[in-house]
Amino acid sequence: MSRVLVVDDEPGIRSFLVGALEIAGHDVTEASNGGTALALATQQPFDVVVTDLRMPGVTGLELLGALKHEQPEVEVIVLTAHGNVESAVEAMRLGAFDYLQKPIGSPAELRVVIERALEHRRLVDAHEVTSRDGVPTLTWRAPAMVPVVRALKRVAATDSTVLLRGETGTGKEVAARAIHAWSPRARGPFVAVNCAALSEALLESELFGHERGAFTGAVARRRGKLELAAGGTFFLDEVGELTPSLQARLLRVLQERTFERVGGSQVLRADVRWVAATNRPLEDMVADGRFREDLYHRLAVFPVRLPPLRERREDIGPIADTLLARIGPEVRRARMTLSPEARRVLEAAPWPGNVRELANVLERAAILAEGDVLQPDDLDVPARSGAAGGGAGASGATGASGVAGVAGVAGASGAPTLEEAERDAITRALAAHGGNRRAAAGHLGIGLRTLYEKLKRYGMG
Repeated sequence: MSRVLVVDDEPGIRSFLVGALEIAGHDVTEASNGGTALALATQQPFDVVVTDLRMPGVTGLELLGALKHEQPEVEVIVLTAHGNVESAVEAMRLGAFDYLQKPIGSPAELRVVIERALEHRRLVDAHEVTSRDGVPTLTWRAPAMVPVVRALKRVAATDSTVLLRGETGTGKEVAARAIHAWSPRARGPFVAVNCAALSEALLESELFGHERGAFTGAVARRRGKLELAAGGTFFLDEVGELTPSLQARLLRVLQERTFERVGGSQVLRADVRWVAATNRPLEDMVADGRFREDLYHRLAVFPVRLPPLRERREDIGPIADTLLARIGPEVRRARMTLSPEARRVLEAAPWPGNVRELANVLERAAILAEGDVLQPDDLDVPARSGAAGGGAGASGATGASGVAGVAGVAGASGAPTLEEAERDAITRALAAHGGNRRAAAGHLGIGLRTLYEKLKRYGMG
């Protein structure tokens, strides 16, 4: 259950927010002012904080700054009155995840933003360790990562567009944040959008914003993430999931450095540094006509492949230690450590799901282990046929190969067809994650939209 803190000095709005989130199953704490919120934050950790900007005493911006100092990993969503979006832009620059304009259209709108913030935190928590200088730690000197870090540092000093490639769970957003932290734009905002997390219509509004009346439910003007990222870095994750129409519009923005809000005619400047990421083979998609060749070349100005864990085994132990330090307190096992034998088991495993899979294994072990020192028997590390081989090459894992690797069903009874392997792998992944399709897609190494397409194709949806 996620922990959410709601901060607003207006009782009616606060009651609405609390009720909408409690119905969705969140553990909600409320505060009527910034001072109380800060006191609560020193007593317990929160996953997400929803705060008004204009409050007497400690303002929302002051609260945001203090929270990011006290709990750097917390996701903050700010509430702002219509016509006062400039404060929201400043909040995004200071590290807020998103903003909502008052009056909030519906409880569903609030819950969607909360879920996106929680998903973002889960992804970052699975990868990110921050060094003393505030730059995410990318490696603990694994040889395979040395040229990667060198390349990222060199391109960070420029404004060139970067395409991060690699299997799911290899830390592409962490690499994007490192590029931002090393760049001349480090004082500007870092804004991320996951192209697979939203429908085409919602993603277009999320990217470019919209004018009032642009579509049903657009009760007020909303600035898009691209506009909020001005002066900073714009991270476009899972870019291979973009629909053809959005590919065309994104190409125009990259070429002309300008855009318009949905339903608007005002030309706005896209003053951002572009970083894109994908785990899909874009060259193959170009050849198949599923991805625009001109957009591919615009994005792949400086491609960087992030190696999977099986190619950087020196990093597995330190990453596991860091993950345990975070997971332990969450499951009330704050002193969990790895035995030398357990560490060797982790370092030898293939990890087709990379850091995300490693985090899942450690969390299960921390919950079920009898003692505070994890032993090999505590670790549910399944052997997967072919998983430790070759890897994804420069493109990262393809959807088909990722699915077949997870399934591991080719055996003495004869090799299955690709369709049979995919159906079996999808069934196993959905069962392992309790029917959660987003989690199953991440487990399989494919985008959410790709999973939906396969479910429909095989009559499983």
